[in-house]
Amino acid sequence: MSTATPAPVPETVANEAVEAAGGGKDLETGKRRGKSAAGNAARAISSPWASVFAIVMALAWTTPTIGLFVTSFRQQKDIQTTGWWNAWRTGFTMDNYKQVLAGAEGQPPLTDFFVNSFVIVIPAVLLPLLLASLAAYAFAWIDFPFRNALFVAVFALQIVPLQIALLPLVTMFQNMGLGGSYWSLWLSHSAFALPLAVFLLHNFMKEIPASLLEAARVDGAGHVRIFFQVLLPLIAPALASFGIFQFLWVWNDLLVALTMLGGSPERAPLTMILNTISGTLGNRWYLLSAAAFISIALPVAVFLSLQRYFVRGLLAGGTKG
Repeated sequence: MSTATPAPVPETVANEAVEAAGGGKDLETGKRRGKSAAGNAARAISSPWASVFAIVMALAWTTPTIGLFVTSFRQQKDIQTTGWWNAWRTGFTMDNYKQVLAGAEGQPPLTDFFVNSFVIVIPAVLLPLLLASLAAYAFAWIDFPFRNALFVAVFALQIVPLQIALLPLVTMFQNMGLGGSYWSLWLSHSAFALPLAVFLLHNFMKEIPASLLEAARVDGAGHVRIFFQVLLPLIAPALASFGIFQFLWVWNDLLVALTMLGGSPERAPLTMILNTISGTLGNRWYLLSAAAFISIALPVAVFLSLQRYFVRGLLAGGTKG
């Protein structure tokens, strides 16, 4: 075995390594080096005070939700006389959920509007995913004139408030004979979602090595085969991420549905019936609390089951390697 002494590390290289690690002493002067911004941020996030702040914020966000959830199991007279924190003294009931699902007090059954929401959500999620993935592939891997300028223009459309576009869209759909139909909702949600979808999917596609696409071209694959057989399986996390985001947005939407459908009850989603379920004078909000938790059960289940894809897709393009 060789007993040769390894060559010493140059001082400049050692100092750079120490500085990259977030501080330390200079090997030449012995003075303490300044800490990097990344190191300071990491220490601030992991400090005990940051943990306390995170716990306080979590309690501030979840306490009203817990109170609303407890209220949904209480009778009307108990709600009007005591606070939700005293619910263990007055007891619980399932009557609120039974009335909401069965359509009591002149309201239609809530289950009917679940079907309407699914009819609205599924095409409004799949359509922008298809169009945005095709556009992102073109911006990422096809060289054509003004490609960068067009990509910047598409990305800049995110700053346009959707409220500005609602009235022109309603007028256009009325002239096309699509007013009050599901098509007006599908096309509106797809148009509003495309800029963010193209941006996210483009960033994810640019992370894929170009050598992979070159190998596919050598094997005789064209753009269609490369997109569907090579890239599409690789961008599944980004597709799932945006699919979750779009699903939550469309499911919880009230403004676009109310504007495009005009209040027609036969096509109304859950959010439109929740807007009227509390009664004209707002004296049935005990039913509203039960209906609200029924409506959020599916989005919460979808998000919790696919949250790892949501995080991976949002972070796409932020780092290399």
